[in-house]
Amino acid sequence: MSAERLWEIDRPLPAQVQIGVNINMLDIDQKPDGSLDAPFVFTVGFTPSIAQISIKGKAKISGDPEDTRKILEEHKAKKTPPVQLVQAVSNAAMADAILISRSLNVPPPLPPIPQPQTAPTSKPDARYTA
Repeated sequence: MSAERLWEIDRPLPAQVQIGVNINMLDIDQKPDGSLDAPFVFTVGFTPSIAQISIKGKAKISGDPEDTRKILEEHKAKKTPPVQLVQAVSNAAMADAILISRSLNVPPPLPPIPQPQTAPTSKPDARYTA
């Protein structure tokens, strides 16, 4: 893991900060025990450049030998990694990135919370009776 605050600590953060998250699954290797290792790099970038966070690691894939063989074959055929693998890596790395962002005193890499939209109140139809 590496993280760095690039914005001076005594300078207020900009009102608008864009946060970009990127996950690179580098390779999938088979281990002698039949499990698979999938190295990854998870990066968080901020615009303007207030900080950077980089998390490197290896996801271990174990389970039914037929399933791991299929994952390895699909990887060798240059297909994308399984969604479950990307989601598991994303969830684990995102939790770390949120804690790191707190230590750096920068906004966490979370999607914005949508503001609740209130339904327009309809005015009752005016009715006139004679």
